[in-house]
Amino acid sequence: MTEHQPVVTENPWRRLSAWTDARIGLGRAGVSLPTREMLAFQLAHAQARDAVHLALDTERLMADLSDLSGRKPVLLKHAPIHLQSQAVDRLTYLQRPDLGRRLSQPSCDALDRLGHTGESPVDLSLVIADGLSSYGVQQNAVAFLDALLTDLESDDQSWELAPLVAVSQGRVAVGDDIGQRLNARCVIVLIGERPGLSSPDSLGLYLTWAPGSGLTDASRNCISNIRPAGLSAEEASRRLMYLLREARQKKLSGVSLKDRSEEPVIDQGIGNFLLR
Repeated sequence: MTEHQPVVTENPWRRLSAWTDARIGLGRAGVSLPTREMLAFQLAHAQARDAVHLALDTERLMADLSDLSGRKPVLLKHAPIHLQSQAVDRLTYLQRPDLGRRLSQPSCDALDRLGHTGESPVDLSLVIADGLSSYGVQQNAVAFLDALLTDLESDDQSWELAPLVAVSQGRVAVGDDIGQRLNARCVIVLIGERPGLSSPDSLGLYLTWAPGSGLTDASRNCISNIRPAGLSAEEASRRLMYLLREARQKKLSGVSLKDRSEEPVIDQGIGNFLLR
């Protein structure tokens, strides 16, 4: 009697999957992938598609932001605001990226009625946009904001914030108009990132100094993959605080502002090493 042979031929690379979400060492059944791996792939693909098409629960988000404002009254002195881009629905948003970059006229009027433009500028405007993963925003935006506001409160420098703004059907550049209308020196846009097959819940952020019309991504700094299985909210806030301090000191952002938050301290007094 012959010994029973396993249906699935295991791959020795499989043990490396403990260190990555990438699909490696999946094994094989004959010349095909094992059924469990095929089903896992189809589930991940469905989750990624759902993350793109799922509408953001704005009522829940605004309630969470209001609660956060109540817990951080020193920085958040105004009630959060819900705005809409020129993309009237999800299908339009996906087909017309340009409309997601601009506010609707009623939203522009609502910001202008706040009366911030023309007054003394505020330091920072925080904008939350659903982007390509409303799930990433729903799961991670408030937790990140909580960590960031805690760091801002304890910072040696004082920070004056504009009202929190949430935008439906928004893309990154919508923050430029918002920051300019709120007379903010700097704008940070939290946005749901394009979902991957192992990360349907990823949140990204974009920092722009001196927001205004006509800016490109070269004017922005990005921190991505903010989620429990990626970059933690606390670590993302720490990195952003470094960029915020540098941006305010140098009055710039984007390709001219390097993220050196992970580098060791550099001794600025060594001079030219060729002369030593």
